[in-house]
Amino acid sequence: MPRLPLCGPEHPVMSQDHLSTFARGLDVIRVFTHHKPRLTLSEVAAETGLTRATARRFLLTLVKEGYVGVEGRYFSLLPKVFDLGFSVFVSMDIWDVAKPIIDELAEELQESVNAAILDNDAVIYLARAQPNRMVSVGIRVGHRMPAYAGSTGRILLAALSEQDLREYLENTTLTAITPATITSKVRLRDEIEQARKQGYAYVEDELEIGLRSISVPIRNLDSDVVAALNIGCPSGRVDEETMRGPMLTALREASQRITDSLRG
Repeated sequence: MPRLPLCGPEHPVMSQDHLSTFARGLDVIRVFTHHKPRLTLSEVAAETGLTRATARRFLLTLVKEGYVGVEGRYFSLLPKVFDLGFSVFVSMDIWDVAKPIIDELAEELQESVNAAILDNDAVIYLARAQPNRMVSVGIRVGHRMPAYAGSTGRILLAALSEQDLREYLENTTLTAITPATITSKVRLRDEIEQARKQGYAYVEDELEIGLRSISVPIRNLDSDVVAALNIGCPSGRVDEETMRGPMLTALREASQRITDSLRG
């Protein structure tokens, strides 16, 4: 059986190879977010720019395949949709070596440790380690959050090229999640530039009041940023000085160990 050509510099995707119907189906899946988990047919059509009839066909197909559920007028994603990303996740060597290091860091610090990647305008959490605590940060594997409001997203945005960052800022609507959320694109760019210069991002109260978060990049063997390593703590338990001090040091050491482990 002949192999299909791969995509890349030697095998560019030509217009005739692009399946617009499939691409629009993915657009329908992407409109469901952490802040918009349930949408009506009209809302999906408006978010995707599709007609109601077209959006309905996509949604009913996804319902039939088990990726979307429907209750009354509202549609929502079902857990099966995580299989689409999980197949990629488990095929990446970096996660094979990262998980035990993340587990060890969570045990050492007695705080929740997460790893995430950037997916368009959101971050997706792909690994998590949690110590036995009564109070922990409510993030789960597969969780999506807006990139602009968290330390994980900002350190990943800091790794974008200037053109990609400019496009992100032009196309993203900054909505206040809490009273502390930055909604000025000028201020957000300043925060991203600061994260780029210092090599970490720190955010407080912007995703949730009473939550502090700090993140560093995870790099592959080519020094490209491929993910972010994050610690989130309740403000009443950990102060800013501790997070920017010993916790940041531990995060950086763990990130470097992940990169070093990729060399075998």
